Amino acid sequence: MNGQSYRGAIVFIGAGRLATGLSRALHANGIAVSALASRSEDRAQALSRQIPGSVVRDAQAAAGMADLVFIAVPDDAIASVAAQVRWRAGQFVVHCSGATDIAVLSPALEAGAAIGGFHPLQTFTDPDVALATLPGCTVAIEAEPELFSILERIAAAIGCRPFALPPGARARYHATGSYGAQFINALLLEASAVWESFGKDRETAVRALLPLLRGTIAAIEQGGLANGLAGPVSRGDTGTVRRQIEGIAQVGEGHVALFRELTRLTLPLAIERGKLSAAQIDALQALLEDKS
Repeated sequence: MNGQSYRGAIVFIGAGRLATGLSRALHANGIAVSALASRSEDRAQALSRQIPGSVVRDAQAAAGMADLVFIAVPDDAIASVAAQVRWRAGQFVVHCSGATDIAVLSPALEAGAAIGGFHPLQTFTDPDVALATLPGCTVAIEAEPELFSILERIAAAIGCRPFALPPGARARYHATGSYGAQFINALLLEASAVWESFGKDRETAVRALLPLLRGTIAAIEQGGLANGLAGPVSRGDTGTVRRQIEGIAQVGEGHVALFRELTRLTLPLAIERGKLSAAQIDALQALLEDKS
């Protein structure tokens, strides 16, 4: 698959982080981006300079040039864009939100355009990092067959793994991304609070824990969730788990409650590995159920 898999005119409405990462990925893989539109003309011009051959237009003028429009604006602005632009029959209009129903694009549908959703399951905090990490990531696509086929080819052309997201599943699907993204930040924040209890700052804690996080991800990639599980629960080491709970309890009640619950959630994976004896499982369950 290559950039010639789609030859229609593509434009982006929105020039934020996602639009920047995705439009640059398309250009880097030979898929032309014809025009960009944004409420911030300066931002659109800055992005256009990174995409030779693209021009900056207002939303209506950009959409008028397009066969395929990616609406890459904040979720709350998608409906407004869809309502303000005059669409035409035969166009493809796609938003890039993970959680927003594609029905928000109904003005385009009523004008005879085909509508859909195209959501890369990746962070776009830093567009340069996003450009490097997009290959291999999953793209959720929701669309009718003709548009789905086009978006599927585009996703493959930029090195992503497309999959069909069924209607009504967007919010659930998008919520799962939190487990691989923002919840990691929150867990590292929680760990940092524990480090602060023995005199070390957040930066030190995060710097120490990041290699462990990378190793865990590598182990999961290699062996799956159960076989990639490390730590005392995976070994049936009840004594170490008890000492951990006692140590975290010194930091505060909320901290130990969270630690206990997270530890409880690892037990099914440890059992799935098939390495624990019945006695080890019983001991861990008893420990984790004991709130004293």
